[in-house]
Amino acid sequence: MQNPELSRRGLLAAAGGGLVGSLAGCAEPQRDSAVEGGLSAEIDRDDHAEGSTYTDVYDAIIDSVTQVRVFGVEDPLTQTEGRGQGSGFLYDDRHLVTNEHVVADGEEVDLQYINGDWTATKLVGVDRFSDLAVLEADHVPDAATPLSLTEQRPVVGQQVLAIGNPYGLEGSMSAGVVSGVNRTLDAPGRRFSFPNVVQTDAAVNPGNSGGPLVDLEGNVVGVVNAGGGNNIGFAISAALTERVVPALIEDGEFEHPFMGITLATVDRLIAEENDLSKAGGVIVVDVLPDGPATGVLEGSDRTTTRRNEEIPVGGDVILEMNGEPIPDRHALSTFLALETSPGDELELLLRRGSSETVETMTLAARPE
Repeated sequence: MQNPELSRRGLLAAAGGGLVGSLAGCAEPQRDSAVEGGLSAEIDRDDHAEGSTYTDVYDAIIDSVTQVRVFGVEDPLTQTEGRGQGSGFLYDDRHLVTNEHVVADGEEVDLQYINGDWTATKLVGVDRFSDLAVLEADHVPDAATPLSLTEQRPVVGQQVLAIGNPYGLEGSMSAGVVSGVNRTLDAPGRRFSFPNVVQTDAAVNPGNSGGPLVDLEGNVVGVVNAGGGNNIGFAISAALTERVVPALIEDGEFEHPFMGITLATVDRLIAEENDLSKAGGVIVVDVLPDGPATGVLEGSDRTTTRRNEEIPVGGDVILEMNGEPIPDRHALSTFLALETSPGDELELLLRRGSSETVETMTLAARPE
């Protein structure tokens, strides 16, 4: 995606340098009144009793963050027609990104911008395997400009802000850090996982879903999609969003690569029961019938129980994919999601029995 015409990077990068000093007690907040490249609206620091980098980021992007109101959903308590809500953000001059689970089963979706404007929308596309959806707005205020997705992979300890509408409280912000990267998050009630998820300790509550998790330059690090409580929140990564959203805009859907296996990370117990010299890699538990792995990979042929845990025995152990080490199932999910597409040929380095072997398979599109 092209960077927005009105860049935020100049001020936010400069202010980001000021934050480190202020946290150490040796610098005051930046007081620049102009922005390199311009913001959607110039920030006037005099409007704030005390400014901070967080204030700068918030002011720079809040016009582009919306409340999402969904009509026609079923109220789980009364089984009557209810209303759902979440958050979203402007991706280009007319499209907004939110979560699939926010708009799923809704009949009509409205947006409210921070300036109070309401607008109707059209649902352009959804992808339940990444929990992403795209809306086309009938109206976008002049002050709202597209948010850029970060080109850098997030790192643990990086400061981030979650901006959205928890419990319908519009324009809320919470601060934290990236707590983990390359997570694989089980989809509630579904037999698949979301790949390449970013974990954060920034407070995430119902209503934040679909809003941006941003860095201190105002770039989107991820699309908030779940809060686990106890200072654990999750966001679909910018890298996966950048793959999925353009396809949703163009075609209304995105095809995910599919191997047709169930798997588990090789931990110490699995390694011992399979006579492996060390833990690491991914063991193939089952090969699904008529899938891409049929006739290529071998699943486990039995299980044993240790520590009240069922351990697969006898399956292929995937060590590398196209030359990339695969230490666990999170790495496998991330590699598939970001580096491959349906129809790609995949070269697999396997541990099969007592020796290593190489097998080649062709990825399919994940079936609905």
